[in-house]
Amino acid sequence: MANITVISVGTLKESYLKDAVAEYKKRLSQYARVDEINIKEEKIQDEDDAAEIRRALESEADKIISAIPKGAGKIALCVEGKQYDSVTLAGLIGRMADGSGKIALIIGSSHGLSERVKRECDVRLSVSALTFPHQLMRVVLFEALYRSFTILAGKKYHK
Repeated sequence: MANITVISVGTLKESYLKDAVAEYKKRLSQYARVDEINIKEEKIQDEDDAAEIRRALESEADKIISAIPKGAGKIALCVEGKQYDSVTLAGLIGRMADGSGKIALIIGSSHGLSERVKRECDVRLSVSALTFPHQLMRVVLFEALYRSFTILAGKKYHK
C-alpha cells in the first residue's frame, strides 16, 4: 500500500471543501495511506511587493521541505508544470508507488511555491491551464489521486 503525503500551504476554511477532501481521502484509503500536512501561510502586508512575496515563499519553503517524508517521490503542483491525462498520471503515480512506496504532493499558497521547492521535486505537475483557488486545488488533487488508483486497480470509476 502506498503512502501519500499531501503538503499544502494554508488551511481549508469552507466546510464543503473539507467534506469533499474527506470523501476522497476515505475512498483513497482502500489503496493508500493518506496524510495531510498543512503549512501556515506567511502573512504578506503588501501584495504588490515582490521582495516580500519572495521572502514569504522562502519561509514557507523551509517548512515544506522539512515536511517531505524521506525517500518520497516528490510532485510540485505549479502552473508551469506538465499536464497529464488521467491514464498517464496514474502511470506516474504507480511508478512512484512501486519505487519507494512514498509520494509527496505539494500545493503552494496563492503565490505559488518557491523555486527551491520546485527544484527539490521530481515532477512539476500542472492540473490545468486554468487558474484555480489553491483551496479548491486540494479537492481536485484528491479526486485525481483517487482516479489514478482506480485506473491502476482496473476499476470502472475512470471513464
